[in-house]
Amino acid sequence: MLEVRPTEDGGLIVYVKERLPVDEATLAELSWRWYEPVVARASLEEGLLAALGRMRPDVVVHPAGIPDLDIADADPAQAHLVNVQGTRHVAESAHAVGAGVVYISTDAVFNGQNTRPYVESDPPCPITVYGRTKLDGEAVVQTLPEHWIFRVPVLFGPGKTNFVEKGLRKIVSGEQYFVASDQEGCATYTLDAAYKIMEVVEARRYGLYHLANQGACTRYELARHAAELAGLDPGHVVGVPADQLGRRAPRLKYAVMEMAALRAAGFSLPRPWQEALADYVRTLSL
Repeated sequence: MLEVRPTEDGGLIVYVKERLPVDEATLAELSWRWYEPVVARASLEEGLLAALGRMRPDVVVHPAGIPDLDIADADPAQAHLVNVQGTRHVAESAHAVGAGVVYISTDAVFNGQNTRPYVESDPPCPITVYGRTKLDGEAVVQTLPEHWIFRVPVLFGPGKTNFVEKGLRKIVSGEQYFVASDQEGCATYTLDAAYKIMEVVEARRYGLYHLANQGACTRYELARHAAELAGLDPGHVVGVPADQLGRRAPRLKYAVMEMAALRAAGFSLPRPWQEALADYVRTLSL
C-alpha cells in the first residue's frame, strides 16, 4: 500500500508502506512501517507517475490536501491546485499503474442546514472553498474503477497537533480554550479510522462512506470531555458561538453524519467517540 501526504509548500510526499501484524505494541504506529520517501510536486504529474511506477502499489491512500478552511478561503487557487489538481495527478497516476485509490474527504461537502444526520446519498452543497475543492476531488476519484472515498469529521489522534491536544495543552499552560458551542458534528479517532479503512479496502468494497466514531457532539462538548478525562479543569473550556471566533471561513452548524453505507455493506461501526477519546487522552504526555 502507498500513502501520499502534503508538504508545507503544496507538494506531495509519497511513501510506500509494508503491512505489519496488528497488536498492542504497534497500535500507536497504525501497524505500518514507513520507508523510502519520494518527493513529488503536485504540479508535476510525471514525477508522481514515475514514483508509483517504481513502487507498484496495490492501493494508494490519498489524504493530502490543504485542510485548513481559512487558509483555503484566503487562497482558492492554491487550494484548487493541491486539493483538486493534486488529487487528479494521484488518481491518474495510480490508475496508470493499476492501483486503486483511497481518498480521504470531509463533512465540509455539506452546507450544515440539515436537521437530521447526513447520509451518503444526500446531495452535497459545500459553502466553503475547502468543501468545494474536496467535493471536486471526490468527483475525480469516482471516475476510477477501484476507489474508496471516506468522509471524515474533526480528527484526533497521534501525529500532528489536533483540536483535542491543542486545547489540553492550552489548559495545562493556564490558558482558556475558546471553542464553538454551536458547531455540532461527529469526531474521529485516527487509529479507529485507519483500521476501519483497512478493513473496507481489504474487503474490496468500493464506494463512498461516512466514517466517524459513533455519536454526535459539539466542539465544546468534545473539548470539555477531553479536559475531564485528562484530569484538568473543564471550566477552562469556553464555549462561544462559532461566528464570534473571528475565523475567515464559515463553519457548519450541523454536520452529523450517519454511517449508512458501512452498515449496509455489513461492516461494524466504530465505537462511541467517548470511548475512543478516553483511549487517546491516556496516550498523551501533558
